Amino acid sequence: MSQRRISGFSKKSQHQKTRWLIEQYLQDIPEATSLLATYRHPDAKRQQRHDDFIENALTNYYLPYAVAPNFLIDGTLYALPMAIEESSVVAAASNAAKFWLDRGGFKATVLGTEKNGQIHFNYFGNKEVLASFFTDIKPILIDSISHLEKNMKARGGGLLAIDCIDKTETLEGYYQLHLRFETKDAMGANFINSCLEQVATTFEEKAAQHSPFIASQTIPEVVMSILSNYVPECRVRTEVSCPVTAFDTSDINGATFAENFVRAVEIAHADPRRAVTHNKGIMNGIDAVVLATGNDFRAVEAGVHAYAARNGRYQSLTHATIEDEQFHFWIELPLALGTVGGLTSLHPLADLSMKILQQPDAETLMRIVAVAGLAQNFAAVKSLVTTGIQKGHMKMHILNILSQLNATPSEKEATLKHFDTKVISHSAVTRYIESLRNHAPS
Repeated sequence: MSQRRISGFSKKSQHQKTRWLIEQYLQDIPEATSLLATYRHPDAKRQQRHDDFIENALTNYYLPYAVAPNFLIDGTLYALPMAIEESSVVAAASNAAKFWLDRGGFKATVLGTEKNGQIHFNYFGNKEVLASFFTDIKPILIDSISHLEKNMKARGGGLLAIDCIDKTETLEGYYQLHLRFETKDAMGANFINSCLEQVATTFEEKAAQHSPFIASQTIPEVVMSILSNYVPECRVRTEVSCPVTAFDTSDINGATFAENFVRAVEIAHADPRRAVTHNKGIMNGIDAVVLATGNDFRAVEAGVHAYAARNGRYQSLTHATIEDEQFHFWIELPLALGTVGGLTSLHPLADLSMKILQQPDAETLMRIVAVAGLAQNFAAVKSLVTTGIQKGHMKMHILNILSQLNATPSEKEATLKHFDTKVISHSAVTRYIESLRNHAPS
């Protein structure tokens, strides 16, 4: 164990870090060195850019990058870039896009773009004294970030409001300064956090000089300052609709299908266990586009799932109804995204994704990402209430199984043909590959 302890690791070269890792943890894995080297970019300048994204970078971790075409959104046709490893996600999104392409496409509306952050502080004194102090100090707090807001204000953004909120019912002595921001095309995390820290510093400085606080020996004390990834005021809605007869096929009665679809969504509203998996499917589409565009999918995930539980119980993010034989399906969710700053231009593929999406502004990207989630959910629920989720998923997953078995091109071709109308499982595919190899000419 003592040999594995190391100081100054971040200051070592990439070669030294890799050699240490191999010696301490991977000495019995002969292919480890070549594997780490293989996934580094051959262009040194491009690799250096990747290395600069994080500390202690050794190599790159690849995810498949694809596009899902035929997304008609508010009259504009898009191909959605998606980065994801899960089988069937891109295929499902593409199928949903194709279905709605000839039925009016997706309609999307941005309902708000406001973001927020808090300065959390302790105060155990007189509430009226604190309220009076905040009223007096508020203009000074706002003025203290004028130098930080200059560029953001030039783009039409900046601080919108600042309030002092009493949270003592939830935690003794707990208050917060709640700041609301508009950040336009930037996600705005660095801007918001810089503003919060400056306001916190000014707040503490003025509080330490305030006579009533000094006299009572109860001076407010800042605990921390940080933006919130819960942004219910930065919200988007997207929807589709069609007559129930649009679902008619030789195998399906459209009205029955629509009723079953609506019932499936209602179940996801009623049961949290179903809602979690239901919403995970939505996030398959959302995360894939968010990641491909260089945005923060962890922040999006956290905020979206908090929104799903806003009524005190975790529920479906999507809704479905039938009215006058018209099927309606929609989603409303918070999405704080950016099209400038961060990795959106630094990462070559994120930059390419923005070009594929025709250089959208933040509001347009919000609409596109929400549509990806709705399309993914439509495809998933459609499968669940008809053929079942595994038929389509396993047809895509069979390629992963064949890769694990090191199948040759001819073995892959034969296996795909064999399982075209059969139930797919890992064991069944393994047995079939073994049978091919046992009967192959020596």
